[in-house]
Amino acid sequence: MSTPLVSIVMGSDSDLEIMREAAKALDEFGIAYEIDITSAHRSPDRTAEYARKAATRGLHVIIAGAGGAAHLAGVIAAHTTLPVIGVPIPSTSLQGMDSLLAIVQMPAGIPVATVAIGKPGATNAGILAAQIIGAADASVAKKLADHKVKLARGVEEKSNKLKATLKN
Repeated sequence: MSTPLVSIVMGSDSDLEIMREAAKALDEFGIAYEIDITSAHRSPDRTAEYARKAATRGLHVIIAGAGGAAHLAGVIAAHTTLPVIGVPIPSTSLQGMDSLLAIVQMPAGIPVATVAIGKPGATNAGILAAQIIGAADASVAKKLADHKVKLARGVEEKSNKLKATLKN
């Protein structure tokens, strides 16, 4: 097994269904990753230690998913120089808006890239992590270019199908 380049962390195992989408995206690009649980509130020392040691373990990007107060991505970003991508989890009656605002409102100097709420955001987090790695890895960059072609082809196919349906 390859050394993980990306860490997918979440505040609770209840976030796994959504965060698996990031893993699926990384699988598509052949990028090794690890998945773990750590909490900014319930295990702050563990979270800080995890973030501080991430780079020395060979990680290049951290994807952090959290719901509610959603401080996980920010706490991790405070303890590492690696890029951190925050995924808001829709775990409360506010349907993830609370998480989105908590993740996106970082103070100057502690950046967290923030994606959409839920599964689409987790997918995009995986793709964004691949783009960060692809900036220095030609094989990943090629897979990303192929992915864009596949997306465009899918739109063309849907357009042709719609036109054929409307003619009938």
